[in-house]
Amino acid sequence: MRGYFRRPVRAVLDRAGIRTGLRWKLSAAIALVGALVALALSLVVHNAARVSMLDNARDLADERIMIAQRNYELSGRLNFPNTRIDDPELPAELRAKVEAGRRATYVADRPGGTPDIWAAVPLQDGHVMSLHSGFTDRSSNILRDLDRALVIGSIAVVLGGSALGVLIGGHLSRRLRNAASAAHRVAKGERDVRVREAIGGVVLDETDDLASAVDAMADALRQRLEAERRVTADIAHELRTPVTGLLTAAELLPPGRPTELVLDRAKAMRTLVEDVLEVARLDGASERAELQDILLARFVTRRIAAKDPDVTVHVVHESEVTTDPRRLERVLFNLLANAARHGRPPIEVSVEGRVVRVRDHGPGFPADLLAEGPSRFRTGSADRAGRGHGLGLTIAAGQARVLGARLTFRNVRPAGAPKDAPAEGALAVLWLPEHAPTDTGSYPMLSQ
Repeated sequence: MRGYFRRPVRAVLDRAGIRTGLRWKLSAAIALVGALVALALSLVVHNAARVSMLDNARDLADERIMIAQRNYELSGRLNFPNTRIDDPELPAELRAKVEAGRRATYVADRPGGTPDIWAAVPLQDGHVMSLHSGFTDRSSNILRDLDRALVIGSIAVVLGGSALGVLIGGHLSRRLRNAASAAHRVAKGERDVRVREAIGGVVLDETDDLASAVDAMADALRQRLEAERRVTADIAHELRTPVTGLLTAAELLPPGRPTELVLDRAKAMRTLVEDVLEVARLDGASERAELQDILLARFVTRRIAAKDPDVTVHVVHESEVTTDPRRLERVLFNLLANAARHGRPPIEVSVEGRVVRVRDHGPGFPADLLAEGPSRFRTGSADRAGRGHGLGLTIAAGQARVLGARLTFRNVRPAGAPKDAPAEGALAVLWLPEHAPTDTGSYPMLSQ
């Protein structure tokens, strides 16, 4: 039942967009516990004080009734305040005890909340003498002051507990946020980030254990990826020589359709080997950007005109950028090749300041690429698969990273159309940085 209750509450919070942090959860928990403890202690203290005061009042009433009895028996008349003989208002429980020959006291609660104190004693002539008094004003004031002090103390405990929870939760939450931020940086490929150092502090707690575990996992994963990259690079490097020899030998074959098929496959294999080597170099974060100042729109227009005159280029406005022209051309051509291979014409390129957009009018990017980004040797879903080896967008993303740029992918849909509506094309957007790249996993160097 508890789990069933928590799921709807979490769903309501998610729909409302409410996110509760650890600091406020801990503060609320401490405040709630403090409030419950303060309430329980206040009730115990209030009841104990009330019982003690009533006991004192009953003892005082008992002493007074004894004095009144002695005076009555000596003088034969009532000479003590608030005493009566055979009072008709005497509580039945107290009357029964007195008629049994016992002196007794009794507390009766009045509707207003102030108790009545009764004391009664049997007389020698068979009558009953009773003393009726109320809770003294002094006792009521003391109890009221005690209740006020308990309320103030309870509020102080709750506020103090909340403040303590905010401080403790804030410290813990800050360490967890730092750990999460460092883990995100590790996930982005930064090699010199250590989660344990990022959380800081000298307190050894569970967050320190978590950071150490994440660092160990990142080191193991980094070593594994590095080993895979080396194996891939070694294999591709070893294949380069025989593939080159195969291509050279194929060019010596006599002209004909079989020779064309062999040359075509040999060239495709050589392209694959070169792409695999390029991916391995990009994964090694050892690439250097040779930076130059260029006019972006003019550069894109000239390169595309030379590569594919059928592609339309729209220039919104020109902008001068500092980048590596060779790598920028590589990114641009890979995006155009992907659009030509998997999309449908017309292919359009627009340049707006530092932003370059490449759009086709095909079925759009597959969902896994939009969710996870380009992945090597994955060409996408069936409507965009069948040709290519899946390294084009991976290389484009890697070269963009070296340039300090950001490459994003999305599908174009009509305005107001639902997410599951068929796409009207794929759109790749290259965002070049405002300043020359200096923190991209590479070592930029300005060309002379």
